[in-house]
Amino acid sequence: MKNPPDETRLRLKEPAGWFAAGAGFHRALSLLSDGAFKLFVYVSLEADRRTGCLAATHKQLATALGKSKRIIGTYVTELEAKEVCRVRPGKNQFTATVYELSDSYWPYHRTPSGPESPEIEAYVESVRACFEGLGCTCGKFGAAAMEVARQLQQRAVPIGLVLDAMFLGACRKFDSWFNGGPADPIRSMAYFDPLIAEIQAEPLPQGYSTFLRSQLQRLSKKWSNSVHDTKGPKMGGV
Repeated sequence: MKNPPDETRLRLKEPAGWFAAGAGFHRALSLLSDGAFKLFVYVSLEADRRTGCLAATHKQLATALGKSKRIIGTYVTELEAKEVCRVRPGKNQFTATVYELSDSYWPYHRTPSGPESPEIEAYVESVRACFEGLGCTCGKFGAAAMEVARQLQQRAVPIGLVLDAMFLGACRKFDSWFNGGPADPIRSMAYFDPLIAEIQAEPLPQGYSTFLRSQLQRLSKKWSNSVHDTKGPKMGGV
């Protein structure tokens, strides 16, 4: 059978950001409850393509799916019981759990890799906690953001410098909102690339890091109060 002419072939509207949903998706659809399947889809979409793993807390999953932490725990138990996903719990309730999709449900060839060093884990966790706590991000620290954090650590960019760049970027974002700028939140670590370069080229004055943290806390609180005040400014899409 001849291939169809170019003009009749299916073409993707968005050439990037796709996930290969194959036979494993069909099996999971009939195997899992609705809620567990939704969690499976989320983990699949957010997992590192090289390893099939996602690190997340129950709170993060609950926020992403609009569910309670208790029901997320039920879904996780179902995924593990039906051997769809292997679960490596964190050390405590505040530490991320690692979800590794089973080979039967992961469509990509995995890249063999050993466990990350404690130094990399601590670095990535610090960046994740900062990103999610800024108050002006989408709150989603997925596989792409984790990879950016790993690369920064491998480039020996000091974690303090990265956090300063994130605090500086967040303060500027809040200032923009207060002055009527675009209401979109910070969606990725790419937002901070120029700020990291800026601080590398011209280090912050001594004591400025402390000022940034207090300034961010003040701006975040002020913005939070304003969006709950019917007479205050409104932020769309956040």
